[in-house]
Amino acid sequence: MGRGLKIELARVYGFCPGVRRAVRMVEEHLAREGPLATLGAIVHNSHVVEALQEKGARVARTVSEVKEPTVAITAHGAGQEVYAEIEKRGLKLVDTTCPIVKRAQEAARRLAEEDYTVLIYGEEAHPEVRGMLSWTKGKGYATLSPGELPELSARKLAVISQTTKDREAFWGFVRDVIARFHPLLGDLRVVDTTCPETGRRYQAALELAAHVQAIFVVGSRNSANTRKLAETCRKTGVATYFIESAEEIDPAWVAGLSRVGVTAGASTPDEVIDQVIARLSELGGD
Repeated sequence: MGRGLKIELARVYGFCPGVRRAVRMVEEHLAREGPLATLGAIVHNSHVVEALQEKGARVARTVSEVKEPTVAITAHGAGQEVYAEIEKRGLKLVDTTCPIVKRAQEAARRLAEEDYTVLIYGEEAHPEVRGMLSWTKGKGYATLSPGELPELSARKLAVISQTTKDREAFWGFVRDVIARFHPLLGDLRVVDTTCPETGRRYQAALELAAHVQAIFVVGSRNSANTRKLAETCRKTGVATYFIESAEEIDPAWVAGLSRVGVTAGASTPDEVIDQVIARLSELGGD
């Protein structure tokens, strides 16, 4: 079963620079100064969170729950009220916000200050989007569909994006915004805040799907970019298996196959990917 199976990796996969930077910053603090609290999961991957917890990085839901002298803001960023509360409590801050997320936050703040109503293409409940909304100071909305928005009287609209969203989908959203609100619009600003790293992973996955019989997408199911990566693979028609670890692989998935592909979300650590590759090799890869 599966003998002679070829395993091919996507051209781009796994940790993006922003995630790698965030994990490194927390690890360096733990090694140098000891325990800290993170405001939520430092990245959306349970393996990463558990590994950091073992080293002394406790997850807190809010600043009020922080007992340690140091708190880390995650790669997803945070709202301005969080920074204010950290300063008020006199806590030391390790700010691991991804630089690309910082750029999106700055765009949201600047546009709101210029009196634009800011529309964010993204999932309202996602921590990155919640933070971006905070920087609009009440002048923002987040949605995946303009049809879900209330009637807006503002003549100045600006559109930005959750950074992990697909660039093509973002521009489709912009077209839908124009179609719905153009009779009222006097001024429309569009700032493409999508992350090129996630786009590169989607494109690499499409390239991989063109010449394999099945694709294994590795990452946590609470990771927005990994879910989108799996969705991108499924749309090609290639058998797609979204897994969090090597233990989930069913040998029947590779029975009779000669070539499979492996890709991973931007928050998936190298060791987890290596374990998946090793497991596939045990089932007949080389």
